[in-house]
Amino acid sequence: MGENRQRYSEEFKRETVKFAQEHQQKKTMKDIADELKIPLSCLHEWMTKYREFENEPVASEDRIRQLEQQIRKQEHQLRAKERKIASTEEELAIVKKAVHIFSRPKP
Repeated sequence: MGENRQRYSEEFKRETVKFAQEHQQKKTMKDIADELKIPLSCLHEWMTKYREFENEPVASEDRIRQLEQQIRKQEHQLRAKERKIASTEEELAIVKKAVHIFSRPKP
C-alpha cells in the first residue's frame, strides 16, 4: 500500500551531481539517471541545488557564460582601481607642489 521511498545522503547527491557534470558532454541527463538508477526528476533537482560550475568542462555554455560574467566583473573592478590610482597620483602631485611652495624660505 504505502510506497517505500528511497532516501539519499547529501554526500551521494553531491557526488552524483559532480559525476553528472563531468559526463554531461558525453551522456544525456536521462542516461546518467538510468545508469545511477535514480529518478530523472531527482537528478534535475539535485543539479539545481548542488551544481558547481568548477566541475564542468569549459565547453559548457553555462560555464562559458559564468566565466564571461566573472571577466566583466573583474574588468569593471580593474577600471575602478585604475581610476582610483590615477586620482591618488594626482592628489600626491598636488601635495608635493604644496609642500614645495610652503617649504620655501620667506624673503
